[in-house]
Amino acid sequence: MSESFLEFVGWVPGIILPGATLLQLVKIWRSRSVEGISLGAWCMFGTANVCMFIYAQNYTDLQTIFAFLGTAVLNFAIVAAVLGFGKSGGESPSK
Repeated sequence: MSESFLEFVGWVPGIILPGATLLQLVKIWRSRSVEGISLGAWCMFGTANVCMFIYAQNYTDLQTIFAFLGTAVLNFAIVAAVLGFGKSGGESPSK
């Protein structure tokens, strides 16, 4: 396969993974509601992304940084939102 194709394919998860997570975070932020959001699932997503970054051993590759570390930061931001809005909004987040 060509180098440019592999470069493109590497950016697909680097954009989609944090992008999809950012959509969830924006929805939570705008609605100030964490109803139906699973705290446990987002903790596991964040942990898995950090572990995959370590496993990939590609620490300077931008695609890997965006796909795994960028997504992990957003995953843990969702965890923080669930903990914060769950307490202040009176809603109990899903476990």
